[in-house]
Order: sequence, then structure tokens, then C-alpha cells
Amino acid sequence: MASSAQSGGSSGGPAVPTVQRGIVKMVLSGCAIIVRGQPRGGPPPERQINLSNIRAGNLARRAAATQPEAKDTPDEPWAFPAREFLRKKLIGKEVCFTIENKTPQGREYGMIYLGKDTNGENIAESLVAEGLATRREGMRANNPEQNRLSECEEQAKAAKKGMWSEGNGSHTVRDLKYTIENPRHFVDSHHQKPVNAIIEHVRDGSVVRALLLPDYYLVTVMLSGIKCPTFRREADGSETPEPFAAEAKFFTESRLLQRDVQIILESCHNQNILGTILHPNGNITELLLKEGFARCVDWSIAVYTRGAEKLRAAERFAKERRLRIWRDYVAPTANLDQKDKQFVAKVMQVLNADAIVVKLNSGDYKTIHLSSIRPPRLEGENTQDKNKKLRPLYDIPYMFEAREFLRKKLIGKKVNVTVDYIRPASPATETVPAFSERTCATVTIGGINIAEALVSKGLATVIRYRQDDDQRSSHYDELLAAEARAIKNGKGLHSKKEVPIHRVADISGDTQKAKQFLPFLQRAGRSEAVVEYVFSGSRLKLYLPKETCLITFLLAGIECPRGARNLPGLVQEGEPFSEEATLFTKELVLQREVEVEVESMDKAGNFIGWLHIDGANLSVLLVEHALSKVHFTAERSSYYKSLLSAEEAAKQKKEKVWAHYEEQPVEEVTPVLEEKERSASYKPVFVTEITDDLHFYVQDVETGTQLEKLMENMRNDIASHPPVEGSYAPRRGEFCIAKFVDGEWYRARVEKVESPAKVHVFYIDYGNREILPSTRLGTLPPAFSTRVLPAQATEYAFAFIQVPQDEDARTDAVDSVVRDIQNTQCLLNVEHLSAGCPHVTLQFADSKGDVGLGLVKEGLVMVEVRKEKQFQKVITEYLNAQESAKSARLNLWRYGDFRADDADEFGYSR
Repeated sequence: MASSAQSGGSSGGPAVPTVQRGIVKMVLSGCAIIVRGQPRGGPPPERQINLSNIRAGNLARRAAATQPEAKDTPDEPWAFPAREFLRKKLIGKEVCFTIENKTPQGREYGMIYLGKDTNGENIAESLVAEGLATRREGMRANNPEQNRLSECEEQAKAAKKGMWSEGNGSHTVRDLKYTIENPRHFVDSHHQKPVNAIIEHVRDGSVVRALLLPDYYLVTVMLSGIKCPTFRREADGSETPEPFAAEAKFFTESRLLQRDVQIILESCHNQNILGTILHPNGNITELLLKEGFARCVDWSIAVYTRGAEKLRAAERFAKERRLRIWRDYVAPTANLDQKDKQFVAKVMQVLNADAIVVKLNSGDYKTIHLSSIRPPRLEGENTQDKNKKLRPLYDIPYMFEAREFLRKKLIGKKVNVTVDYIRPASPATETVPAFSERTCATVTIGGINIAEALVSKGLATVIRYRQDDDQRSSHYDELLAAEARAIKNGKGLHSKKEVPIHRVADISGDTQKAKQFLPFLQRAGRSEAVVEYVFSGSRLKLYLPKETCLITFLLAGIECPRGARNLPGLVQEGEPFSEEATLFTKELVLQREVEVEVESMDKAGNFIGWLHIDGANLSVLLVEHALSKVHFTAERSSYYKSLLSAEEAAKQKKEKVWAHYEEQPVEEVTPVLEEKERSASYKPVFVTEITDDLHFYVQDVETGTQLEKLMENMRNDIASHPPVEGSYAPRRGEFCIAKFVDGEWYRARVEKVESPAKVHVFYIDYGNREILPSTRLGTLPPAFSTRVLPAQATEYAFAFIQVPQDEDARTDAVDSVVRDIQNTQCLLNVEHLSAGCPHVTLQFADSKGDVGLGLVKEGLVMVEVRKEKQFQKVITEYLNAQESAKSARLNLWRYGDFRADDADEFGYSR
């Protein structure tokens, strides 16, 4: 044992037994215990000590499985109370003992004392005194020890203690239950409430046999979420311990064996129960992990009620310190610098549904795969037509939904990347293609784990690993839990509904289809699109969601440097700055939602037109950044002036494509004005607002029904999810919803924030403005944003008239216009563009009378004389009307022609 002492005595006297010491490991019965020494480099030695001169009842024994005829033996009366008396008094305590007798079979009998010497409590005497044991029959009291036992027994009899009390002691016999008919129901019936128990046996570090109280169920409990090294049973019946199996078993034994504990029953596995053992000194599950005696197991970690992250953290603690079973552990990211393990990057592209391309702070690009998830894939071999080329994004069920979820959430946003592991490159086999090295990481945005969000929507599945495979997500348990939720709720891939089908026509390069499609796109005006691929600075592949088709799109009005091309037999080098132009376009528009205006197509079936991203024209931006030149075909476009001014600014900087630009001497050229016809193409509009400076806002009649439907849906949505008053913090330039005086909600834009009580808003569909408190504002739901339906109120000014500078005169003109056309349908024709807004002529819908001309006839405004040839006819008509008003001395002209002397004062000019 751990220590022993030789008692002194005279050399002539009888031999005095050696006093030995140990720690009580286990109480076998009321008269037998197992003591152990102190551990030194491993589990300590043990020995069984039987108490001399006394006898206690035998505990129940289960019949051996190999003997079908044998029956279970029940407890003898008072056997279990005797065992419990010793267990509570001795377990884990230091005792000393003397061996008095040893049988030929090696069984040792002796005296046991509580404490370090024989002056401590004599255990045999205590048992007899409590009536829990008797002196052995035929034992004569011929020495002091036996005399004391005899006295103790007599006292117990007199006091009617224990077995000497009235009755036969049947109430002390346990009704032991060795099996449970329905383990699942048994576990569920306890509702994860702690159950009192005694640990009767430790099979290995993570599996114990427990006696559940007060009903005496004897059950095997496996610790949820972990597994310790085990003892492998060989063919000859012997057991071979795995590395650290004995140490793990001793760790659990020394803390739990025959201790009073509480067990949370969490699940069941066959007849075994999964649970967590709670001891006043701590949680053995987490302790085993922290000390390197156990590893986490995926199949049962989900049922651990105290949080799987605690187990993972404890395991990580042991791994980092390479404790015991982790002594040879090498972290998956051990070779990475800290800055390469965790970093913030901007998402530039989503690759299918499990990988993204990010731009690092250094400007480099890196492909990141989401850890431990698998994107949707085709099931079976015969699901795909052999003659049809597979397009994974559209042909694999839920791949498009998964890609769109990531694209909408991540593109252009900054994310936090935590590298979990590097998967090395693998060569191709007969069934699996070759893979290059992959960086696998957990990507979060705003605290949301993107992989977890993807899995919870049923748009990806979780990869299952071998137990010893450490190359997995650092949030693997959350992924498994998210997958379980998705399966339970029938989301996405786990849905019983029919899979979504995406019939996307690819008309890029198909001249015949492109010709049929061209008129439709031209009539559509601005169409929504998603940039799927960037071939070069000015050549892109677009997906049109409304038309569900793919097109190749060329930017109009510019000449962009050509990239390198592979031609038969040679490689054609790219023009200078072609790569920079491609990169610029990629960073700006790849996988972004854009608007396109298709003007024409080329011979190869590629569409040509203008692309707008966040209100900016990509052609103009390329020219502005000196990555393109203006092409002569832009002259016919309304964007020509913007392109020219951008090009002029770029030339002055002498950068990139203009690096060698030299200004040519300017020759005086007499401009020859091209005579044009005035274009008269009136369209129906609805006038919604007149401003104080005689500008007005109109809605396009053709899109009126769309607005009505959007407003109805939006108000229904707001009614079911009303905004929390005061929760919205307005910011200048932000779109929102605002409650107008009629109590209804409308779409608006914040123009100015003076204070929470004074917020200036502009109603984007009607053109009116208002000052409101922030309590009457709310966040605009994405389903009703300007991407769904652009702002419907467009600002215009009257062509060919001058607005009076005098406030009273201007008010008269505005009042007249409000009276005549506000909230009515008119016909509108754009005459010319101006810096502020387009200038138009407006006609009454019924009489076709010119509203502006009517104002001139009434003498409420003056004519603005323009010199363009195409306007001379209409200007003459306006001037004749002005002369008539002057002759009749109407309004402005009531004091005659004031312009000669007072033009400056009145702010007019001839």
C-alpha cells in the first residue's frame, strides 16, 4: 500500500501485526472493502480487506448470463444498510488496517480503523454497535477486541438497533430492477430533471453503472458527448487497454465510484442511457475532456443539455496543451500566422453554394470554402440527360436558391473569416475529380454564421467525419443542430414538396434567338439584371430574372482595351490596361443587381446597351477612370455629354489609357447646326404635385396599376407587422416609409434631419414633401424597395416659358396650374434636357390644349425664346400668344410692357 508502519514491542512478546494504510476505493459489502494506495505514474495497487470476527448480510447478485437456469439472488435483510453505513463513512477516506489472517486462497481478514493509526474508530465495532453486523458464530470472547464486540452486540440488542429491531427486516431489502422495458419512455418521463444515484461500477472513463434512487434501477450510463479510451476484449477473454484507458478509468473512479451524485438522463442508446453526471465538485464530462482523457463524439454531443460549446472548449483546452490522448496533436491551422487565421475581407464573388472569393486588405484575392458543409448535388446517375450539358447552378435542385441566398447576403459586404483547416490537394480517382488545396473557414457577417444560416434553410448539408478527423468547422455542433431543425421543419433539400425547376434560356451567342428577343428588351426600357460573369471591362454575361434568360451584354458608347485571347496556334496579347479594366468592372458589378438598357445587337447575337449600378452608368465610370475611350457611336445617346466630360477630365489627369495624351491645337471651326425635326411623342401621365417654382411631378399611367398593387401589398404587410414607434433612426438619403396626414403609409426618402422631431421627407411616388417626427417613420421593407418598383414621381419643368420672379405673380401662375392640372391625367412630350430636369410640353388629355401656351395666353408667364431650328414653329406660336396677352393687358401685362426699363428689377430679360 501507500505506506506501512511496524509497531514496536518487546522481543519476547507475541508478534504485533503490521499497521498499513490506504484509501478506501470501494465498499463491497457490510464486511468487505477495497483499499488503494497513492497513484504514482499510473493507477495505484489495490487489495481487498475483509473484517475479522463479524458477519454482515450478503448483497443481491444478478444471475450469470451464461447460466440460464440460475436466478437472481436478492439482498439479505440489513445487508444494504450495512453497505451504505460503510460507504458513507469510508469512501475516499484514509484508513489504517492490520491483517490478522490470510486464507490459502489469498483472502485477507483484519481490523480496519478510520484515520492514520489504530486510535481511530474501529469499523467492525461501529457496525456491530449499530446492529448492522453480528459476531461470527462460535467466536469466543478470549481477547480484548472480541470482548468489545460482544459488549457492542449486547448494547445493540438492548437498544433494538438494526437487525435487533422488531420485524424481519424485509423493508431493508431492495427491489432491484436490472432492465428497463422502454428506455426511451423512461428517459423522457424524467424530463431532464436530476435523478439521485450512486455510482456502483466504473467500466471505463466515460461508462458507469449507476443505482438510480429511490426506485433502485441499476442502469448503464454513458456520458453524453464524449468517449474515453476503452479496454478491448481479446479472443481469449483478456482485456487490452487502449492508451490512457486505465488512467481515464482511475480518474473517474477516484472521483465518482460509490459517491452520491445526480444524473441528468438525456437520451438512450439501446439499453444504455446517455446522461450527464453532476457532483458537488464539478462536471466529470468536462473534467475528462479538459484533462485530455476523452474526446468529443458527434453522435451524442447534441443531447448534452449543458451546451455542446462547453465540451468543445474543454477539448480545445486539452488539445492546445497536448495533454494525454492529444500528446501528438497538431492543429489544422498550426502552420498559419495569426493574421492568416482570422481576418476581415470583402466578398467579391459567390462560387456555387459553398465557396466565396474575398478581397483581402492587401488587395489579393482568396477563395474561401465554407467549413463542413456540402452544397446541393445531383442524386443518382440517371438524373441528367447525357446529351445535355449540365449547368450546375440551374440544373441541380436548390443550387440556385443557395447561391442567391449567399449573393444577396454577402456580395460587396465585409465579412469575418476564421480559418478552421486547410484541406490538402487530392489527385483524381476513377470516381472523384482532382481537388486543389482548399482553405476552409467559418464566415460570419453581423454575428451570423453564414454556413449555419445556409444549412438551417435546407440549402446545404453537413459533412459527417470520422471520429478522429479534426479537420472540421469550429462551430460543427451548431451546424448539426441547424441541419436537425431544417430536417424537422422540412426546409429546402429536406422538403417533401416538388423541387424547384429553373428553366433558364441561354441566348448568348444565339443570333436567331437574340433577334427575336431584341424588340422586347428595347421596349422594356430599363430591365433588372444580375451580372453572372465579367469577360472583360466592357463584355459581361447577364441573367435577366423576369425574362429568365442569360445574355451576353456589351457596354455601349465606349472603346475598352481588349484582353488577351487564345487563337488557334497563338496567344494574342491583351492591350495595355485591359486587365485593370476587367478588374474594375468585376469589383464594381460582378454578381450585383444592375439595370440595363438594350439599344441594339451585334452580328454575333450580343446585346449592346447601357448598364447602371446604383444609379451610375458603367460606361461613364470606365471613361472617368481612364480605362476606356468614348466611341463615336455614343453621339446619338443621351449619355454623350456625360461621357465627353468624363473623358475630358481623364485626359487632363494623363493616366492609364491617356498617359501619352497630348492636346491638339484648337482650330476655329464655324459650327454648322444640323437642322432637326421637333419630336412630338406624347405619353399619358398623371400629375401629382406642383411645386412653388412651377415644376411638377408626374406618374407614368402605364405603371400606375403596379404602384397601386405595391401600395396595397405594402400596407397589408405593415398592418400585420407594424413598425415599433420610435425604433427607426432616420439618415439623410435613406429610403423609408412615412405616415401621411391621411393616416396611410407611403414610400419616402429622408432629405434632411434637423432633429428627431423634425425630419424632412420626400414622397418618392407622388413628389410632395413634408416635415415629420421620426415616430411617423419606419424602415422600408425590402420587398417594396425601389429595386422592386422604381420611384414613380418624375420631376419636369415647362418648356419655352419663363417663371415670374415676382412672388405674387409666380403664385398666380402656380395657382392656375394647380387648378387646371393637379391630380388629372395629361399628355407629356419631352422637348429638351436641362441640368435640373427635362423640359416638356403638357397637353390636356381631353382637349389636347397646350397647358404652357395657356399660361402665356393668360399673361401669367413670359416666353423663353430658344434658337434651335426645330423649335421655331412652336416658339412663334408662343410669341403670338404673348402679344395677344400684352394687347389685352392681362396679369403680367396689366401695366403694359414693363421689360424695357424694369427688366432687371423684375428679373426678366428679352
